[in-house]
Amino acid sequence: MLTLIANQLHAIGYRGMSARSLKPKHVEALVKKWFVEGLSIGTIKNRMAAIRWWAQKVNKQNVVARSNEHYGIPDQRFFTNESKAKVVTDEQLEKVRDEHVRMSLELQQAFGLRREEAMKFQPSFADRGDYLVLKGSWTKGGCERAIPLRTETQREVLIRARRLAGLGSLIPSNRNYRQQVLVYEGNTLCAGLSQMHGLRHAYAQHRYEELTGWPCPAAGGPGAKDLTPEQRERDRDARLTISHELGHEREQVTAYLGR
Repeated sequence: MLTLIANQLHAIGYRGMSARSLKPKHVEALVKKWFVEGLSIGTIKNRMAAIRWWAQKVNKQNVVARSNEHYGIPDQRFFTNESKAKVVTDEQLEKVRDEHVRMSLELQQAFGLRREEAMKFQPSFADRGDYLVLKGSWTKGGCERAIPLRTETQREVLIRARRLAGLGSLIPSNRNYRQQVLVYEGNTLCAGLSQMHGLRHAYAQHRYEELTGWPCPAAGGPGAKDLTPEQRERDRDARLTISHELGHEREQVTAYLGR
């Protein structure tokens, strides 16, 4: 986690830092970045704990505020039925100037990919006809996974992605991943887009209704206590399927679907 934080500080523009270079401005910049990325409150709190550990080890505890509330980080809410789903319209996509960023957003929306996966995505490798294969080097945790290709819209997005990327990825050959992250953030900010992780929420919610026949709790559907035993079994199977497609282990999709 500290390596990730160090890389993010470098990407933001803070170069040549040592372990003792940590200042309040660095913490503020990181928290702002995490909110823009749409990270969960739990993830942000975990990263804040790592920063506080860092500050303690270099005897600079006062650099980090004692309370997360100082940074606008609220208490975490578990099993919320408040939907965080987002969609990107064609009109919004037109405001994204970089064609590779625009394509990555479309892949996030069509297949529920994480941002990093949608950037490192190589259509020529991933496309296996009726499903996609994501390399472990693209994914969080390094686990390869498959995603079914179910709709004509998905196929059309994939065709255009192959046309743009050729044999490469959605990171153009003149940039590395870190540079492309900055381009992505700049383009989405200028287009008025934020919290694009919500595209994964939308994918999960759509898939849930597709698999069960009713909306998930976060989209206004019935809660677990209102389901029949048969419906609960379908609910469980759907959640496991979606969890696998999104690259989670077990049934870790409650934040997407509600309970």
